[in-house]
Amino acid sequence: MDSQENALEQEQNVEQNVVETETTAPVAEPERKQYQTKKEVLTRAREIAQGDEAPQKEEVDYLKTAFYKLHIAEREARLKEYIDGGGDPEAYQILPDEDEEAFKAEMGIIKEKRQKLFKEQEQEKQDNLQKKLDIIEKIKAMVTSPEEANKSYKEFKALQDEWKEIKNVPAEKANELWRNYQLYVEQFYDLLKLNSEAREYDFKKNLELKTRLCEAAEKLADEPEVISAFHQLQKLHQEFREIGPVAKELREEIWTRFKAASTVINKRHQQHFEELRAKEEDNLARKTALCEKVEAIAAEENKGSADWERHTKEIIAIQAEWKTIGFAPQKMNVKIFERFRAACDDFFGRKAEYFKGLKENFKENADKKRALIEKAKALQDSTEWKSTSDKLINLQKEWKAIGMVPKKLGDQLWEEFLGACNKFFEARNAAGAGGRSEEYQNLEKKRGVIEQLKAAAEEAGEGLQEKVQKLVEEYQSIGHVPFKEKDKIYEEYHAVVDKLYKELNITVAKRRLNKFKDNLKQVAERGENALDNERARLMRQYEQLKAEVQTYENNLGFLNASSKKGNSLIDEMNRKVQKLKDEVQLVRDKIKAIDAENREKE
Repeated sequence: MDSQENALEQEQNVEQNVVETETTAPVAEPERKQYQTKKEVLTRAREIAQGDEAPQKEEVDYLKTAFYKLHIAEREARLKEYIDGGGDPEAYQILPDEDEEAFKAEMGIIKEKRQKLFKEQEQEKQDNLQKKLDIIEKIKAMVTSPEEANKSYKEFKALQDEWKEIKNVPAEKANELWRNYQLYVEQFYDLLKLNSEAREYDFKKNLELKTRLCEAAEKLADEPEVISAFHQLQKLHQEFREIGPVAKELREEIWTRFKAASTVINKRHQQHFEELRAKEEDNLARKTALCEKVEAIAAEENKGSADWERHTKEIIAIQAEWKTIGFAPQKMNVKIFERFRAACDDFFGRKAEYFKGLKENFKENADKKRALIEKAKALQDSTEWKSTSDKLINLQKEWKAIGMVPKKLGDQLWEEFLGACNKFFEARNAAGAGGRSEEYQNLEKKRGVIEQLKAAAEEAGEGLQEKVQKLVEEYQSIGHVPFKEKDKIYEEYHAVVDKLYKELNITVAKRRLNKFKDNLKQVAERGENALDNERARLMRQYEQLKAEVQTYENNLGFLNASSKKGNSLIDEMNRKVQKLKDEVQLVRDKIKAIDAENREKE
């Protein structure tokens, strides 16, 4: 009996170690259905809530995630449609959702069912614990009556069968319960005095049962569902450990066979989880890259609506790609989604603010244009042709300076504004048709003056300056010319006048300088410091003229920033500046002449 006891103890210890190792292996999540609509999720929740099946925590959590993922996507789509349609984001209201309310109700029922089921399971575990404790006490009582062991064998076997039928017990009591059970079972076998034939029959029966379990475990190698095969193996281990011993010489062999079949399943199970973890890590890397893309797009500057729309399309494409990627590792799955969501929310939040501001700017611009329309309509019937023309032209300039409005509205406002302007100008043109002949006569007169100026440019003599001045005054006294000819005749006139003034200024300046040099000796005769006093006076004049030139040039710079090329005021100021510069040069030459005279005296 000692050898039987040792063999039995060895076999049971090995089995106990293997079972404890196997039950700590990770459990894979079942294949999850991919829900496309909230209605599908709600239907499944209703089946669980109203049906008889026990709610599973993993599926319940998955249903919550799937429902609110679809729910949030729908809500964001409605908000985007509202904003794209010109709605005010601050005025947007989230309306109650019937599906969400129904889903919450069903989930409340499921929660109650799970709580009830949990209490029932815990009570069942406590009841099972007590039943097994009672069985142990009964076997313990048998052990204390050695002389009754053989008689109690049938009752002992019945208790073993009853033990097998009892399932879950509290996890914290399971190992201690099993050890106590095995202790008294082994003690009973120690006391058991069966004849050789009965014991051999028992060993044979146990061998048949364990052989069938080995065959079942070996067939699991062909099971395509790795997770299912693993769970079936756990049940086989439970059955194997509850079957009594076999003949000593076969114990190692049958156990080795069963363990070898188990190793195949366990390796497949382990490999499955390694591949799953590798896939999840790859998904995490891909999702991280998409987060970085969205963050980079959100960080780019958007100079206008086109940039916002281009970046929106890019982010929507990235969101579509995100949906094709599976789960990341559990500890990172929520974090990576929150990072992605935050980047998207940041972009679309700022986009909403931009278009809100744009909408306000459009409204302000539209109001300004409507105000100009009212002013134009107030002037459209005026017969004050000159002053009203100027006013309308100024209104048109103001119109161009106003920013954009939506194209459709902008076209409507422009047509209304243009209609008012056209009404006035058409009336003015009709009334002024007779005055056009006078404008052409003025054009011919100005051309005649220009020809005289060109001829004067070829002449020389004392009276040239007076002659040019009279022609300039005559030109300026002539009235308006046809509008389309105005710029051309103006440029032709000033080209010849500028040339004449330049030549006249040079000639006059030379005469003035020569006359000054002739008078230097008379100045010197006035006294010892006369030349120095004259030089000081000229230096003061020189600095004053330079300051005037600087002032004109500064003013000219301001005019250039807002005036068109060829503006008459700018041209006039340019001529004034050139005249001052000529005067500066003349004063400088006079100072040089005094310096030369002083050197001769020394």
